[in-house]
Parts: sequence; C-alpha cells; structure tokens
Amino acid sequence: MKNMGDFPTFLVVGLLIFSCLSYVRSDASDHRYKDGDDVPLYANKVGPFHNPSETYRYFDLPFCSPDHVTEKREALGEVLNGDRLVSAPYKLNFKEEKDSSVVCKKKLSKDEVAFFRKAVDKDYYFQMYYDDLPIWGFIGKVDKEGKTDPSEYKYFLFKHIQFDVLYNKDRVIEVNARMDPHSLVDLTEDKEVDAEFMYSVKWKETDTPFEKRMDKYSMSSSLPHHLEIHWFSIINSCVTVLLLTGFLATILLRVLKNDFIKYGQDEEAADDQEETGWKYIHGDVFRFPKYKSLFAAALGSGTQLFTLTVFIFMLALVGVFYPYNRGALFTALVVIYALTSGIAGYTATSFYCQLEGNNWVRNLLLTGCLFCGPLFLTFCFLNTVAIVYSATAALPFGTIVVIVLIWTLVTSPLLVLGGIAGKNSKAEFQAPCRTTKYPREIPPLPWYRSAVPQMAMAGFLPFSAIYIELYYIFASVWGHRIYTIYSILFIVFIILLIVTAFITVALTYFQLAAEDHEWWWRSFLCGGSTGIFIYAYCLYYYYARSDMSGFMQTSFFFGYMACICYGFFLMLGTVGFRASLLFVRHIYRSIKCE
Repeated sequence: MKNMGDFPTFLVVGLLIFSCLSYVRSDASDHRYKDGDDVPLYANKVGPFHNPSETYRYFDLPFCSPDHVTEKREALGEVLNGDRLVSAPYKLNFKEEKDSSVVCKKKLSKDEVAFFRKAVDKDYYFQMYYDDLPIWGFIGKVDKEGKTDPSEYKYFLFKHIQFDVLYNKDRVIEVNARMDPHSLVDLTEDKEVDAEFMYSVKWKETDTPFEKRMDKYSMSSSLPHHLEIHWFSIINSCVTVLLLTGFLATILLRVLKNDFIKYGQDEEAADDQEETGWKYIHGDVFRFPKYKSLFAAALGSGTQLFTLTVFIFMLALVGVFYPYNRGALFTALVVIYALTSGIAGYTATSFYCQLEGNNWVRNLLLTGCLFCGPLFLTFCFLNTVAIVYSATAALPFGTIVVIVLIWTLVTSPLLVLGGIAGKNSKAEFQAPCRTTKYPREIPPLPWYRSAVPQMAMAGFLPFSAIYIELYYIFASVWGHRIYTIYSILFIVFIILLIVTAFITVALTYFQLAAEDHEWWWRSFLCGGSTGIFIYAYCLYYYYARSDMSGFMQTSFFFGYMACICYGFFLMLGTVGFRASLLFVRHIYRSIKCE
C-alpha cells in the first residue's frame, strides 16, 4: 500500500461491503411444503420468565423426549444468544390436523414432581421454533385464588398443547401455542404422578403473504400507545437540545465576542497590562496531558466503539435485525468489532505519536487491552457462573476457541496494521499557540469546579435526553419486549452525541476561563460521564422496574451492563474530547498569541 494514511478509508469501505454481503435475511429463503411434508419444529430452551439470562435446555426438565434427539447446527450468534435448538417431540406435518394425539405416557417420580413444581413456581416458560417462527408458552400455573398462605398454593403442569397454524398455499405464515387449562397434572404433593402428554394441531388458511409473516412481531413495538411515548421521548430530547444549544450559543458567542474585543484592545494598548482569563494560559493550553499513552489508547478504543455503533445502526436501519433473527446482533457485534480494531490501532498510535510519545508498541498493546481486557475478565467470571448453573449462557468450548481464533487471526493483526499505519502517518499536532517551557500554576478553584462535580453536571443533561428510551431498550435486552423502532433510536443517538459535545465544550470554556489549563482529561471524563449515569439507571431498573432475581441473573445483568456502560464512557469521552479540541483550537486561532 503506497499511502498507509489511506488505511482507515480502505478498512471502512471493505467493512461496509462485508457487512452488506454477510447478512442476508434468512426468512427470504424458500419455505415451501407439500401436504404431509415434515416441517421442522425445534425445542429451544426453558427458564424463569423474569430472568432472561437464566435459560436451560428444553430437556433439562423431564419432558417426553424423542428416542433420538437431534441438535440443530447453530451459527456463532445463536450460541452467544444462549440458543440450543434440538428436535421437539411433536410432529406438525404440513396441513395435517391432529386431535389429542399422545406424545407419551410417563410416571413422574417424586424428584421429577418436585423439579417441575419448582419450575412452575418460578414461572418457567418454553420457547420453540416452527419453520423459524417462534412459539412461546408457560409450562404450568400456580393456583393462588382465595389463598393467602403460600403453603396452600396448588401447582399444576400443563399436559396438552394446542398448536394453531396459519398457512398461505404452500407456506407457513403464523403459529401459536395454547395450553389447555383443563388438562393438568397436580404437582402440589411430593408423590409419584401419572402424566399423559398430548398435543393437537389445527390448520387454517390466511391471505397474509409470506414476505409479511414477521410483521406481527415488528408491529408490537409500533403500536400507537408505544409510538406516542417514543415521540414524547424524541420531543423531550429535542427540547433539551434546543434549550441547551440556544443557551450555550448565546452565552459562549456573547462571552467570546466580548473576550475577542477585549483581547484585541489589549494588543493595541500598553503591554504592561496583565492578561486574564483563557488568553492568559495560551502558553499552557496545548501542553500535552499526563499519561498520554493511556489517553491515546482511550481515544483509539472510543473511536472504534463509535464506528462499531454506527455500523450496527446501519445494519439495523436496513432491516437486518428483524425480530427473532436468532443471533444476528451478536454475530454482527463480534464480526464488526474484530474488523474495526484497525481503526483503534490507527487512531491511538497516530495521536500518541502526535503527542510525541516514543513507545508506540506499548501504546498499541494498551489499546488492544483497554476494552477487551475488562470484557474478557467479566466474561470468564460470568461463564463460570453459567457453567455452575448448567445454563445455556455457558459457551461451549468450541465457541470459545472460535472467538479466540477471531481475536488472534483478525483483531490482533488488524490492530497492529492500524498501529503501523498510524505511526507512519507522520501527522503533527496542530497547535495555534506555542507551549511555554514551564507550566503556569493553576489558581485555587471552588469545589464545584473540580472533576467530580463537573462530571456530574456533564453527564446529567445527555442522560436526561435518553432516559425515556432507555426503559424500552432495557425491556428488550433484559426482558421479552420486542424493539424494532431503530429510526427513533438513531435520532436519540444523534441527540445524545450533540448534547454531549455541547455540554463538554461549555464546561471546557468555563474551565479555561478560570485559568485551569488541564482540560484534556477533564473533557474526556466529562464527555464519558453519561456512562456512569446509565449504570446508576441500571440499579434503578433492576430494583424498581424489573422482577429479576437470583445470583446468576444479578451477576449477568450488572456484569455485562458494566461492560456496556464502560464502552459508552470511552465512546462519549472521545466525542467530548474531540468537540473540545475543535473548540479550543478555534478560539486560540482567533486571537493573536505571542
């Protein structure tokens, strides 16, 4: 490559082409059947309804199992999502109706009765896939009517499933499962119970075309009631942005105009007048920050995560992440993160060299570990928890090997290539003013101008612009609500970026006006502080808005949300610093620096 500076351009173009070619909607494949054809039905998983991370294999519960259980081969994203599809004991041949067909007769032992009773008490649900369409249902029910003492509750297991299938000519359009409330097995007492598991199948013709069979899942998040709340969230965020933008523009433009006039007059007046305010520190404002290797690595990781987010939004907006496209999001995250590591290497190393750093190899290693390191440690702990619980969230050894190979053969080489390209870019740091040899002493400042209060002020406004939408995202990621309004989410993301940039610029100006020239790290910390607010919202959501419980679900929720919020901290910190750097360069370029 003649011009290594073109590396990011080639990488981004290649990534865009790869992303578009790699994801073809699976529901576009041919699902045509003749009368009596065997339509694939897979049992996926079971688990407590309120604990979405705590799922188990379908046959971990003592259901009727076929003589030979066939496991479906799954993609990387499906395994990461905790899907473990196996052949189900029910036969739903195309247009073949059945009435109370017996699956098996089984004598449940005392232990099996106790196992089922515990599952029913925790609101266990099952999930299956019929011709790639999801089927949900509860395995039993608890009779609490007229009873105040939990010891008087009665526990029942559903033993009859009614499948209602809609078809259009030779294709399956919709499937629903209903549990017969009158066909029950009493699990209340610890004793052996005879159970006869049955199922019925009803077929009905519909006019819905095959291409629109997933619309019923997509439309659930587009109901008028939900849309009103989403648009209220957008309007709320837009008002916040307009007020903030107007306020900052008015204040900053007026103050800066007065500053420029004053400093212009000072230059024409006698030189014995002492400078004050942000011009006074023009010889220190571009002094490179402490821990510049860590700073450059944080910028590199933040830029990579920003690029990853943009590509995920692009795929979402073109319809890749339609409901129940199993594992598509996880596959996209792994693949795109691996392919964008070159951007992290290039950004970190080129900026580190601009800051006159010498050990660029160590900087590159730090960049590679800054986000992946905490994520890897979190994954190791949570995967161990999942193995102890025998949950489907525990990744098989083969999947772990695949992820390690992706990191070794794709992520690391691209990170190194990006680092080499960044080192060879020979870019110099553009500073409008010369930096003096010795730094000025920062005057004593009031407590509210220290880092922590400034971070609290900086994080609150961007968080207030997104908190309404956060509930729907949490309910989708950590619940069973479907979220498909990616266009609104993208608008909220743009608003988040604008508010973060504006509030960081404003706080940077007030910091410089107070003659505090150590703005580099401060702007990064203020920009990223929204991530801390999102993590605080996690505490509120867990205890006030959800019914999650148990050590595994708690550790998964707070562990992975810590990684996500840390990623937001790096990404928004990068946005805040870049905005502040543009602003600082602009104001010091506008005055005559001696």
